[in-house]
Amino acid sequence: MPGDGTKLATTPNNAPPPARLLDVTRLIRRAGHRLTGVDRVEFAYLERLAIGADPAFGLVRTPMGYLLLDKQALCELVLHVRDDAWDALPFWSRLAPPANPGRRRAERTARRLASARALPARLGQMLRQYLPAGTAYLNTGHSNFTARVIRAVRSVPGARIAVLVHDTIPLDHPEFQRDGTVVPFKGFLARVADHADLVIANSDDTARSLPRHMARVPPVVTALLGADLGPPRAEPAADPPHFVTLGTIEPRKNHALLLDVWDALPDPKPTLHVLGRRGWKNEDVFARLDARPAGVVETEGMGDADVADLIASSAGFLFPSHAEGFGLPPLEAAQLGVPVVCADLPVYREFLGDIPVYAKPDDRYAWSRIIEGLTKDPGAARRAHLDKMQGYSPPTWDAHFKIVLSWT
Repeated sequence: MPGDGTKLATTPNNAPPPARLLDVTRLIRRAGHRLTGVDRVEFAYLERLAIGADPAFGLVRTPMGYLLLDKQALCELVLHVRDDAWDALPFWSRLAPPANPGRRRAERTARRLASARALPARLGQMLRQYLPAGTAYLNTGHSNFTARVIRAVRSVPGARIAVLVHDTIPLDHPEFQRDGTVVPFKGFLARVADHADLVIANSDDTARSLPRHMARVPPVVTALLGADLGPPRAEPAADPPHFVTLGTIEPRKNHALLLDVWDALPDPKPTLHVLGRRGWKNEDVFARLDARPAGVVETEGMGDADVADLIASSAGFLFPSHAEGFGLPPLEAAQLGVPVVCADLPVYREFLGDIPVYAKPDDRYAWSRIIEGLTKDPGAARRAHLDKMQGYSPPTWDAHFKIVLSWT
C-alpha cells in the first residue's frame, strides 16, 4: 500500500504531543517565486497544521532574529502563501530596492503576524515561554535546521525533533549540484543523524539511501507524498499534439535529452513545452533554448491552474530525470489522465508501478520512438493510460499525515 514503507520498531501508545512547531522559514524565503516540490511539501504541512485540531505554531528565521507564529497566524499565512500576497514595503525601503523584495515583504508580513519575537541569543527563552512541554518540532524544508535551533528546541521540556528528508541526491550525485551546496547538505544530514528523534522519508527509496551517508540513522518512517495540482479546466487531447516537461532547468532533470530528441524528430514536430525556471550548471542547454529550437517553447512562472490545463491537454508528460527522491510531477500528470514517460528509477516503480512508460535516461532512441508513437495516436495512448489507472490508489496527503502525525 502506498505510504506503508519503512516503519519504526514499535507502535506508540501515548497520546499525540500537545503541540507541533513547524519551521516555515523556507516558505518565507521563497516568497515571490513559484513553489517548487520542496516548497509545496512545506506548504502542505502548513495547511494541515493550520486547519487541524491540535495546537500548532510556526517558526521563522529572519535577518533580525526569530518569529513565533500562533495558530491563527498560521491560518493567515496559508492565505498569504497561496496567493503570493504579502504586506507592502514601507516607502523608505523603496528608495533603495532590496535584492529580494518578495522575501522582504514576506518577512514584514510574518513580523506583523508574530505573537513573539526573539534575538538569536534569546530563541530558547522564547520557545520555553510559549511552547507547551512535549512540543514536536517539524522541519520539512531543510532550512534553519541549525545548532542554535536544535539547542533552543531541546530546551523545551520533553520536546522532540522530526525532520523530513527529501533525498540524498547532493551526496549521491554531486556532479548535478549547484556550487557550494554539497558540503552544507552533508552538514545538514550530520545534524539530522545526531539530533533527530524521527526521520520522515518521502519514499522507501529515500529511506534506503540514508545509511550510505549517516553514521547513525534515527528511527525512520516512510510517508509517500500526495499530489495537489488540482483538476484541469481544459479538455484533453489538444490538436495538434503537444508534450510537457516540468521542473527547474538543471542538469539532473536531463532537458538535454529532450532537446536532442526534438532536433531529430521529423517535421512537422509536435510542440514541447518546457516549464520551469533556469537553474545552474546548464549553460549548453540554456544556449540551445535561447536559439529557439523548432517545436520547443520555454515558459517560466506559469500558475498551477494553467500548468494543469497544459498537462491535461497534452499527448504526454515527459520526465527523463537522472535521479529523484520522489518526483511529484509524474504522479500529478498520471492523475490528470495523461500518459507519462519517465526515467526508469526505483522510486517511480515504488508508487506508480507499471503506469508510466519507462525508458533509460540516456537512451535517446527509445525516447524518440515512444514520443513518435504518442504523437501518431494520442487518443489510443490516453485510453491505454486510463485503463492502467483503473484500480490504482495513488498516495495522498491524508495518508501521509495519518502516518506522520501519529508519530509526532
